[in-house]
Amino acid sequence: MADEQSRYSRLAQITKLINTKLDLREVLRHVVTAISEEIVQCDSVGIYLPQEDGTYRGYVGKPETINGMTLDMHVVDPEQDRLAKEVIETGETVYIPDTSKDDRPDRRAIEAFKISSLLVAPLKYENHLYGLAFLFDYGIPMNLNESEVESIQAYINMAAVAIRNANNLSRKEILISEKQLLLNVTRELSLSSSIREALDICFQNVGEVLGNHNIAAHFLDPLAERQIKPSNLSANSVWTEEAWKKEHEQLKVNFRDDALFQDVLKKKESVLIPDVFEDPRPDSDVCRHFNIKGLYMLPLISMGDVLGTIAVADFDGSHSNYSKSAMQLAESIVDATAPVLSNLIYMERQELIIQERTFEVRKKKEELEEAFTDLKQVSKEKELILDSAGEGIFGMDLDGNITFSNLSAKRILGYQITEDVRGNSLYEVFNVTQEDEESSHPFIQDGMQFHKRLERTFAKKDGTTFPAEYMITPQQIDQQIVGYVITFKDITARKQMEEKIKYHAYYDSVTNIPNRTLFQDRLNQALAYAETQERSLAVLFLDLDRFKQINDTFGHSFGDSVLKLVADRLGAVLPKEATVSRQSGDEFVILLPSVEHLEEAIAYTEEIIKIFIAPFHIHNQEITIKSSIGISMYPDHGLNGEQLVKHADAAMYRAKERTGNQYQVYSDDIDTDSLMKIKLENELFKALEREEGFVLHYQPKVDMRTQEVMGMEALVRWEHPSYGLLPPREFIALAEETGAITKLGRWVLKEACRKRKEWYDLGFKAMVMSVNLSPQQLSQRNLVETVSGILEDTGLKPELLELELTENLIIHNTKQTVATIADLKRLGVQISIDDFGTGYSSLAYLKDLPVDTLKIDKSFIDDITNNSAITDTIISLAKNLHLHVIAEGVETKEQAQCLHKKGCHLIQGYYFSPPIPADAFLDRISTIISER
Repeated sequence: MADEQSRYSRLAQITKLINTKLDLREVLRHVVTAISEEIVQCDSVGIYLPQEDGTYRGYVGKPETINGMTLDMHVVDPEQDRLAKEVIETGETVYIPDTSKDDRPDRRAIEAFKISSLLVAPLKYENHLYGLAFLFDYGIPMNLNESEVESIQAYINMAAVAIRNANNLSRKEILISEKQLLLNVTRELSLSSSIREALDICFQNVGEVLGNHNIAAHFLDPLAERQIKPSNLSANSVWTEEAWKKEHEQLKVNFRDDALFQDVLKKKESVLIPDVFEDPRPDSDVCRHFNIKGLYMLPLISMGDVLGTIAVADFDGSHSNYSKSAMQLAESIVDATAPVLSNLIYMERQELIIQERTFEVRKKKEELEEAFTDLKQVSKEKELILDSAGEGIFGMDLDGNITFSNLSAKRILGYQITEDVRGNSLYEVFNVTQEDEESSHPFIQDGMQFHKRLERTFAKKDGTTFPAEYMITPQQIDQQIVGYVITFKDITARKQMEEKIKYHAYYDSVTNIPNRTLFQDRLNQALAYAETQERSLAVLFLDLDRFKQINDTFGHSFGDSVLKLVADRLGAVLPKEATVSRQSGDEFVILLPSVEHLEEAIAYTEEIIKIFIAPFHIHNQEITIKSSIGISMYPDHGLNGEQLVKHADAAMYRAKERTGNQYQVYSDDIDTDSLMKIKLENELFKALEREEGFVLHYQPKVDMRTQEVMGMEALVRWEHPSYGLLPPREFIALAEETGAITKLGRWVLKEACRKRKEWYDLGFKAMVMSVNLSPQQLSQRNLVETVSGILEDTGLKPELLELELTENLIIHNTKQTVATIADLKRLGVQISIDDFGTGYSSLAYLKDLPVDTLKIDKSFIDDITNNSAITDTIISLAKNLHLHVIAEGVETKEQAQCLHKKGCHLIQGYYFSPPIPADAFLDRISTIISER
């Protein structure tokens, strides 16, 4: 009954793991462990997942290595293994108590692993097969009963649910990513102002989706039926656009006779041809000339009309097997591009038409100059000519009155077509102000250039105004100006487009607050004013903590909503004269142009921090966000914008080193620390690359009972070319932060083993060499192989090497650590727990760890003569667990004697010797006894 309750508990635990979206491999390891530990005692449990070729490959199992092969090297082929094939087809679990009496299993595996009994179960959920599970022994039958088989199947069903959930999550993430890509492409296309810009966006995104940037665009010639012309080529293609077009001209390619192009245009469907020489439609001569092996052709369709094609060429035969999802996404990008191209093509054609019409109007005006003396008697023929013009045309006498107009002028100004506007004053059309009226001709300025296009506001009949582009041409008779002809057009649409472009040039598209460009402009203006008026200003650099996790968890659309709310809250709490700008990602920069003192800037900063106390509610989701803020002041922290922003940024990173919702005022030491850290980081990598500059010092370990040196600890030092000999505290943290600790740790281990072998050959046989392992080293999958290889290369006996692990490192990596330590112990290496007693966890884990020694932390030794409760407990614990115990950091004779009386006889510390170089170590240990 207890076993059954334990299984139910484990099933509930695995269900919880699945629901918390734990890593799939980790969940399946729990399933495998549960089966092998709580249901049956079998030699191997493995879960195999399906491959594209129909086989099943090992994914998770216990043990992970069989016969020297890792589990992912094991492949089950249903065509060879009739038992696996039967389980796949029937969906039923099969248990074979005696494999010698059943010919369905693959005999090669049976004989290789000496399998006596075997169970194969399907990983099935809702009639969908997600994989296979294998349980077998190495000679001793499992002897499963029906209840045990049912329990195994229950756990395996949980594994199927976990795989199903992982697959669904992957598919959802892919769909979200594709939708976001299409949204981004659509947004970029909407801002395109030319056909080339739109096509470049299309080429770039289609190329990334397909993994092939050899893309070209061909357009239908509107003047030639079904004739296609090469238009544009991707900048990332192996061909240049100039050479590509030149080759087409020299070959005299006629796409009208190309069956593939015509087929795509006619059917309006994409076509993929992996091999152009096996399909009769492509022009084989052209393909051979351009070295094309495969083609993927997509039509450009807008409002049902075909504009042309997008062709993706495969030049080496490796880019034609695109996935279905990639092709669908590429076609969606092309579909989004086509309407934009259609609109841009229309706009270009309209511009040509306008230019042609303008030329025509100018030509007609030249004809009108010959008959301008009698404008009221303009013939019907010339009126028709004026009315055919798309631009508005007015005639004006020297008093500013209208003498004639065409139909377009009336339409643009809101007059009825039949309305007679002759005699009306053009002062009203030109929207003349009171100040202008003091001039006889306010719209004709002294020294102005005639025949030049100008801009100003025009007024319609109803009083509404609009921006207009106009040109004034004087009419002369015998060198005497007798009037003017005014040609104009409404440029409202163009002005709106210019304003839109200007807005997006200076404002962030996500938050609608100033972007980096506008912020820099305002900062420069504020600095100029502050300099002339001898005033101060402040720059705040704000960064949202852990914002990447929000994006990764909820998606970028959710993250954009967070940024909008942050911008809104910042705008609400800051003064009107402040500028809040989004620089990039989750970084905001704030300009406070009118603060007089640092205390005022800090007060605003504290108000900003308060806005992050209340949670953010987005899409029915409540989240808490914290921020880090850096402050720089003009002129104390910089005299230009670049310095102020850089220093505020540096201060923000210093604030980020503490807990969230913190701020930091810039100081010179921040820059100094940053530069020193960068310089030291670069020099550290160079030193590791050359394996130069590092040396080991050795500190002896002494047995107080015999006064003998029992071993030594290897401690690395860095002989820096500028700063001299650096202790570990100056560079070890940097090495761990940058990942260089792995390479450094390997060097230390190898050099310590080499030196210990050298001393062994000199006759020092019993001393044990201790080397510290970092958390990153312990997490390496090949750590055991690395240690084994170094021992083999140096010739050092494993029992003469002790690896020291910190207590916190062990208790926070229990499962992985126990397995790794066990493997190291099997090599013969000794294991010591360093800094023992400083961990915040139950000491019960010690009984499961194959360790040899507990090392009492120096913090307990410092006060041992006054307070020894913890030290006594550790010494007693070590004795009860039959472990060695050593005290580090022993500096005085009183401390050493106290420890010796309490039963801790192994001592390490400055009382005997500081860490010393290798050449001085042997001389030092020979004098330790006589000195004491």
